[in-house]
Amino acid sequence: MSFLEDFVFFLFSSPATLLGAFALLLIFYVVSSSFTSQEKRKEPPGPRPLPLLGNLLQLDLKRPHKTLCELSKKYGSVFTLYLGTNKVVVLAGYKTVKEALVSNAEAFGDRDIAPLFYDMTQGHGILFANGETWKEMRRFSLSTLRDFGMGKRVAEDKILEECHHLIQLFEEHKGKPFDTARPANYATSNIISSIVYGSRFEYNDPRFQNMVRRANENIRMAGSAAIQLYNMFPRLTSWIKNRRLILKNVETTVKDIKDLIKHLKESLNPHICRGLVDCFLIRKQKEEDSCVVDTHYNERNLIFTVTNLFGAGTDTTAATLRWGLLFMTKYPHIQDQVQEELSRVVGSRQVQIDDRKNLPYVDAVIHETQRMANIVPMAIPHETSQDVTFQGYFIKKGTTVFPLLTSVLYDESEWESPHTFNPSHFLDKEGKFIRREAFLPFSAGRRVCLGESLAKMELFLLFTSLLQRFRFTPPPGVTVEELDLSPVVGFILSPAPHKLCAVSRE
Repeated sequence: MSFLEDFVFFLFSSPATLLGAFALLLIFYVVSSSFTSQEKRKEPPGPRPLPLLGNLLQLDLKRPHKTLCELSKKYGSVFTLYLGTNKVVVLAGYKTVKEALVSNAEAFGDRDIAPLFYDMTQGHGILFANGETWKEMRRFSLSTLRDFGMGKRVAEDKILEECHHLIQLFEEHKGKPFDTARPANYATSNIISSIVYGSRFEYNDPRFQNMVRRANENIRMAGSAAIQLYNMFPRLTSWIKNRRLILKNVETTVKDIKDLIKHLKESLNPHICRGLVDCFLIRKQKEEDSCVVDTHYNERNLIFTVTNLFGAGTDTTAATLRWGLLFMTKYPHIQDQVQEELSRVVGSRQVQIDDRKNLPYVDAVIHETQRMANIVPMAIPHETSQDVTFQGYFIKKGTTVFPLLTSVLYDESEWESPHTFNPSHFLDKEGKFIRREAFLPFSAGRRVCLGESLAKMELFLLFTSLLQRFRFTPPPGVTVEELDLSPVVGFILSPAPHKLCAVSRE
């Protein structure tokens, strides 16, 4: 029995519950009919919702982005959906998403904070915050990441150091099949850790391993059907197992971060910042010395800014890297061309970020990997900060908005072969790299991923360093046709568990 069936069974399992449920359904039917009659003219169209359940029964909770893409074909690029009693406006297609997030950035710029994410952070940090707290934490984090070389040579050196450790880890398998998930996550976690804490962890450090594992678990469970139902019906489903596990993981991670911050504080030099935590602690002390009232530089904001950066900076980049290696294994002729260009342009020396301009095919393959991987298909939900009329439709302040990024990255009016892995999407007739406006894997507008330039550097240097050193093949007895490109269910779309062989090219 599925979780949804369990939930429906719970509602209708006894006469008393059935009577109560019927009364609720009747109330919601009257209310929803009232709202429909009042606002039908103004609001975006959409499928008629059931009382209480909304459009829940029409959604595939394992692949909601696919259902939303199908619904957009019927109802257009701006349509309304009800998740339970929660009204959601879905934006589909490149032109519509860009118009909302960029041209109407202020109106569509708030974050919708689902019950689970409020449970986790209480509105602190960057990802799940609004208002002045969000503005100050984002401004501080962007400024500090830039100071520590995001997009510059300082960050490049940190990434190249991690490339060396990752290659060593791959070499230990001596060409035999292994799962790339853990090594990729360790590498990307360490890059953000070196910027946040000022130093990296050893891959065999138990605390580090557990922090990465918990972050991965939470991201996976946050996209589960059970959590989606909790976010729709928080009072009815607060007992679910996934929610309890997520909050327990958060509690343990907070303890670890507090301990790491404590050690950094004990050796803090107010004149030298080793990482983002030091910069935050120095700023916090200055504001306390100046008796600043209602400062945003408090312990909770520090802890959840760090967890946001650690979580967002680990799983998304690692998953994209794993997709890249899987695509190279699935399409060996493309891997051949990548390695030919690397050998011709770079040779055996270490790849550097400046080489990107001379590696158009490699750059195109990385961009096509990001497009096809479609890591965050529905973005992180937004919320309207004010009443807005958009494409002729009225959308109330406080409405949840899903910018459907999958509909942008697979937009049939923007991409020649949207459902095929085709690096030519990013190459002109002469083989030179071209930028595409509909390439929005990092979203756009006020909530665009603040680590975008760091993630691009990581993907380029990690991918090229690995392809320079190894030939990626399926495990013995597995053909390339048998390699599965289906993503695993989660808050982001990661490759399903698989093993590859990394065969040394030397």
